[in-house]
Amino acid sequence: MSDTFDKHPHVRGYGMASARSRARLLDRLEALGITDIRVLEAMGRVPRHRFVDEAMSSRAYDDTALPIGYGQTISQPYVVAQMTTLVLAYGLPGKILEIGTGSGYQAAVLAELVDEVYTVERVEPLHNLVRRRLADLGYRNVRARLASSGVLGLPNYGPFDVIIVTCGAAQLPETLCEQLAEGGRMIVPVGESGGQRLVVVRRQGDHFSKEFLDAVSFVPLIENDR
Repeated sequence: MSDTFDKHPHVRGYGMASARSRARLLDRLEALGITDIRVLEAMGRVPRHRFVDEAMSSRAYDDTALPIGYGQTISQPYVVAQMTTLVLAYGLPGKILEIGTGSGYQAAVLAELVDEVYTVERVEPLHNLVRRRLADLGYRNVRARLASSGVLGLPNYGPFDVIIVTCGAAQLPETLCEQLAEGGRMIVPVGESGGQRLVVVRRQGDHFSKEFLDAVSFVPLIENDR
């Protein structure tokens, strides 16, 4: 058995090839600066090949985004690791809202770490697929919801300790800010395509502070098309 596989005993595989591929991905993430062992262990437990089309499964553990249909992609693993690291940076949240379910992979990684994950998707076929997929994989703490616009959030289920937005917003979505719990934070890509920055918003009472981080590239947040 390879040194890479031995180094990551927490990797659980659906077949040894999958486990080895996943362990190599974790090595790459470490080399890129992902050092939070909780994040690495969570990603080691989630079978990314179950979140892509079977035709793409041989590339599931490459550090790259892959198409999932309907103009959407499953995020690059490094981006998922980076976003998850930011989720945990100020303590372990109890309840998270994800805007943009997509394949469900990010929600599954979060579900390995926190008690409750709410996730919103506007593309109904993706939403239906993800609900079945997460149920098949045993993620009982993920509550997937269909909505005409992710920017509306889920006010009836808030407030949330963390809101993570996995699509790019042209402007900071104030409706989502209002759904943050006291001391909560939102991680959101902001800006037009080609000029997005990752922003961390923190709530203290009625005040919202902003920290601008790396340049990123996400599919756009659609406000409403129904």
